[in-house]
Amino acid sequence: MARDSQAALVALNRFGFGARGGASGDFINAASDPRGFVLAELARPNGALLEVPGLLSTPELGKQVFDYQFEIQQARNAAKAAQQGASETPPQGPDAKPQPRRNLSLPTAAKEIAGKDSAMQAPDNANAAMQPPTMQPQAGPPKPPAQPLNIIQKTFRAEALARLQRGVVADCGFVERLVVLWSNHFCISANKGALARMWAGSFEREAIRPHVLGRFPDMLKAVEQHPAMLFFLDNQQSLGPESRAGINRNRGLNENLAREIMELHTLGVGGGYTQDDVTALARVITGWTFAGRRGQLGTPGSFVFNANAHQPGPQQVLGKTYAQAGVAQGEAVLSDIARHPSTAKFIATKFARHFVADDPPPALVARLQDTFTKTDGDLRALATALVQSNEAWQAPLTKMRSPYEFLVASGRLLARNPEDPGRYLNGLNVLGQPLWSPAGPNGFPDTAAAWAAPEGVKLRLDISAQVASQLADRFDPRDLLELIAADAASPETRRTIERAESRQQALALLLMSPEFQRR
Repeated sequence: MARDSQAALVALNRFGFGARGGASGDFINAASDPRGFVLAELARPNGALLEVPGLLSTPELGKQVFDYQFEIQQARNAAKAAQQGASETPPQGPDAKPQPRRNLSLPTAAKEIAGKDSAMQAPDNANAAMQPPTMQPQAGPPKPPAQPLNIIQKTFRAEALARLQRGVVADCGFVERLVVLWSNHFCISANKGALARMWAGSFEREAIRPHVLGRFPDMLKAVEQHPAMLFFLDNQQSLGPESRAGINRNRGLNENLAREIMELHTLGVGGGYTQDDVTALARVITGWTFAGRRGQLGTPGSFVFNANAHQPGPQQVLGKTYAQAGVAQGEAVLSDIARHPSTAKFIATKFARHFVADDPPPALVARLQDTFTKTDGDLRALATALVQSNEAWQAPLTKMRSPYEFLVASGRLLARNPEDPGRYLNGLNVLGQPLWSPAGPNGFPDTAAAWAAPEGVKLRLDISAQVASQLADRFDPRDLLELIAADAASPETRRTIERAESRQQALALLLMSPEFQRR
């Protein structure tokens, strides 16, 4: 039983989000067939899709943002006109009547034109430092916000809630872990602006989830043509120097997207490309953009190809000349890059590093690389090969859960399906992993050292203590230890829980134990 318990701990923590509390029986099921428990999620049709009523498509969300921003601009114009009118010299003379003065401020104008939505509302993570570091949802109905939320905030919170709820209720969580992995690999940042914040959730739902168990080339194309990625890396600003738009506007290339495609999304640093390849790829994908509010090129908020912005003529990338015209030229380059040997090595290494160890076993990386190549980037086959490998089960649990994994695992263990995302979002802000908002295009770090710094551990302890103060009377921490580790729990952890001065302290210590924090 001890060996099965250790394998169950690996199944739940390394591949999933940990055991659920209540009567789920997750640990028992995992102990009876560890590999089968993990692989079962891969066999479910459309198991990665997230279809929740009320969550809209990217074009629908784009239209809302465009309309919202137009209303705000109208409010600005109205405020400016009112201020100018108030400053004009009133008529002079004995018959002149006093002119009514109306001090129409910008907030007032915005409310009059755009309803009660506040245009200047700060995003969820703007005031994170002022909020208590807690993630547990409140008991009973959530308290109304102090100020009305604008459409961008409402959408972000709704998308966040859907993602959090899926993570908390999933049987193992392996597929959701894959979603998190690929979403961080092909990351955008909601802090880029209103469109990025509005599209953060739909980007993941549309470009990542449908392909998590599909083919890497398909995911790559979906990601690079998604309006959220094009906006995040400024490709809508990139004009072919010899294109009609480039000549008329005297503007040229923006290489952001092309560089990150090669450096972060496919080939990796040292993957065999040069600066000339980056520039050539940037030329190839000029014209890849999204339709604006007026919809002149297509449905507002949808991917479109602007031929007037595209650099004409053939381009050479990685030693191959691409003569295709229009959008097909860029699609052909992406198709070849997705199948490049450097891409296979880069993806296999990152995959093994995420799930197994910061320095993954070379034999495992080689096997995953071979699987990726032979299956034409089949990500279900890649995930299966990982679970079937002995290295993934034999390596010690040395990696530390990221803040997102920690908070979701806590919600699962305490059987607290979130009804309001605010506490989780605040907890992620405090712990340094704001949802869909990495500091750069390389995403959040994926090493143990990044999340095991003393200050980060202290903040986790603070959150664990607050959760314990709210819920300790509902649980016996000794029973919870059996749910998450059973015979795999170390004697030290058992003694620590048993010798705690109170049930509250014991629960906080359990949440900070290696059996809970390590994966």
